Amino acid sequence: MELNDFITNFAEQFDDTNRSEFKADTLFHDLDEWSSMTALSIIGMVDEKYGVTIKGNDIRSSETIEDLFKKVQEQK
Repeated sequence: MELNDFITNFAEQFDDTNRSEFKADTLFHDLDEWSSMTALSIIGMVDEKYGVTIKGNDIRSSETIEDLFKKVQEQK
């Protein structure tokens, strides 16, 4: 599992946010398009692409995309 692939998959869950906004250190909770529905999409993407079940608390406790990536990696 590579961070760049995770960022790409993460970015695909957003319709209106420019792809250039998504980097390892992006504070994803601050994105205009971020919502509880997006969080559910991220949970589904992680389950489908990586076979890992994350919870809302994992997302809430992560500040950056890389933080979330590390949580997924720990459960792999």
